[in-house]
Amino acid sequence: MAMADNGRVVCKCTARRSFCFRELTFDEKPNLRNHLRNVSTVPLFRNGLITRCPSVAGNSILSMDARENSRSTILPSSRHQRVPIYVMMPVDAFCIDGSGRPKIRKIKALTVALRALKLAGVHGIAVEVWWGIVERSSPLAYDWSLYEELFKLVSKSELKLHVALSFHSNMNSSSSKKGGVSLPLWIIEIGDHNKHIYYHDQNGLSNDDYLTLGVDHVPLFCGRTAVQCYEDFMLSFVKKFESFIGGVIEEISVGLGPSGELRYPAHPFGDGRWNFPGIGEFQCYDKYMMDDLKMAACKEGKPQWGDRGPQNAGGYNSLPSGVPFFEEGEESFLSDYGCFFLEWYSGRLLHHADDILAKAAKILRKYQENKKTSILLVAKIGGIFWWYQTAAHPAELTAGYYNTALRDGYEPVASILSRHGAALHFSCLEMMDTDNPASYLCSPEGLRQQIWTASKKRIIHLIGRNTNERFDRVGLWQIHANCHHSQAEAKDEHKLVKSLNPI
Repeated sequence: MAMADNGRVVCKCTARRSFCFRELTFDEKPNLRNHLRNVSTVPLFRNGLITRCPSVAGNSILSMDARENSRSTILPSSRHQRVPIYVMMPVDAFCIDGSGRPKIRKIKALTVALRALKLAGVHGIAVEVWWGIVERSSPLAYDWSLYEELFKLVSKSELKLHVALSFHSNMNSSSSKKGGVSLPLWIIEIGDHNKHIYYHDQNGLSNDDYLTLGVDHVPLFCGRTAVQCYEDFMLSFVKKFESFIGGVIEEISVGLGPSGELRYPAHPFGDGRWNFPGIGEFQCYDKYMMDDLKMAACKEGKPQWGDRGPQNAGGYNSLPSGVPFFEEGEESFLSDYGCFFLEWYSGRLLHHADDILAKAAKILRKYQENKKTSILLVAKIGGIFWWYQTAAHPAELTAGYYNTALRDGYEPVASILSRHGAALHFSCLEMMDTDNPASYLCSPEGLRQQIWTASKKRIIHLIGRNTNERFDRVGLWQIHANCHHSQAEAKDEHKLVKSLNPI
């Protein structure tokens, strides 16, 4: 995509399969432009709709939905470098044929679209590599044929790849259940006999989007633990696509929870249990998590603390006011029990990230040490911005981030990522505090600043994405403005992504 010499931005706009170009002029804002950093986007699912997600300090990734009209935009950096754009493949680009094998839908149309994207100046394609597709039918039986074909198409088109290894399901969040990807069928079969391989809430309802971290080291999966399943998958991927790594494949994101994010499924938006801005519920009631809680309580000398999670923490759609655990008092998050539980709950999530990232970093180490095959390891966290301006930050606490007005919950996350040389990928880049009703006490701006501060302290690469679709000037400039932070160095690449278009 060409960049206009007069500072204007050339945008590619398409409606389904038609392509056209037009210019979009932005007012000069040198204080923002001079500090522009790279921004990427990946898809999140909200009530069945794919949303766009830009990110800071990582490769640019754009999501696509075949039912939308959209446009992609690039801006010049402070060093007048080209802005790499990655366009994310929609999940419904893949399907399972009648014989049970995965295949690419409309491969001829995809081939033409890849060529068009290359001609338009797009840098690469971002692809979710699904556990539920590759190891679909039986354990250790990996079928990489779909991705082998896709990666060759992308490489032949002279595009790059951002790969997201996805160990979750999106069946509950996909706009079309038929277009979603489940967990592997043999995992589902095990789950049919043992529902406790999934997270459970206080009412015993399970969430089958991701395996509970309680089974990380329990050999329930044909003799393997969950972490061993993830490790074997990563090893098989690297072995199969070694020739692409560091050349065609530039980043590898490792899934750590629901939607690929390091968090508990405290806000299940796909099944009707939760609606914004509910505080969510703690997800620690599968028997494996409860066994771990009991052991932790016994070590603390308070065995009674291991019987259940907090009983005064409300429900999915409760508001903080009137919920004792999230207010000040003898039985609140500030109590001895409250501190114990939250340390355990968030600590288990940190251990989960540490275990999986350690495996991933070890597998990728030889490529990271080789300058010719440099590869970036990435981990995503959730952007839980509602009720951020309260003392308790209840929505963050239920998601597993022990972040309150008195405690920094993101510094420990950044520390884990720093230990393994991983980039931190977060959301809310397009949002402002005024975007939501004041009564919800939201602060995406405060959350972003806190995460930036934590990343600076631990000297880790920072990537961001937008949570919602934004095609307006205000949203774009907010993304632009948020590309400025104190980590920006002249040696860094500067990248910006605005939006995307369907293939």
